[in-house]
Amino acid sequence: MSIRTSVVNSYHNFQQRVLNMFPNSEYSNPNSVKHIKKVGEKISSAEQRLILGASALISQPFIDFHNRDVDEETRKVSVCRTIAKIIAGTTTGFLIRKGCIKAIKEFSQIPAKGVPKYKTIFTPKNINDAKSDAYAQYRNAMGTVVALVVMMITNFAIDAPLTKFLTNLLVKKQEDKK
Repeated sequence: MSIRTSVVNSYHNFQQRVLNMFPNSEYSNPNSVKHIKKVGEKISSAEQRLILGASALISQPFIDFHNRDVDEETRKVSVCRTIAKIIAGTTTGFLIRKGCIKAIKEFSQIPAKGVPKYKTIFTPKNINDAKSDAYAQYRNAMGTVVALVVMMITNFAIDAPLTKFLTNLLVKKQEDKK
């Protein structure tokens, strides 16, 4: 057995041990199942990004502020940078995802009389029902994939400069409080 295979097997064994620590959950209550399914179908990646951003904004600055391994000045700058990264990343991530999902919805219409050809460019060939869950999920998924491609560029073009700007702004406000 090669070293690579041994390392991969060890990693998979570790993963399985971690997963085994969590109990299996079964939801038999029909209301619970219905609500969980509805949330999974209705909340797009844009809304998920907002949820992640809000929870990060609540927890991460607190963690940075209580880091005893660095001096007080570094802690304050770290908190400012963390807040700036969360705000920049959440804002651009939400707007880009939402915009791409909306664009895909616009350009994946079902072919019909009066619908221009260019508005069907992302429409799957075998779709018949515009109100089906599969069609709605396809549009959200395709919008998310397009958004991920767009965000490969905007991470450098928008997020990084915006993070730097917000960090400097927050640090300056912090210094002005002194």
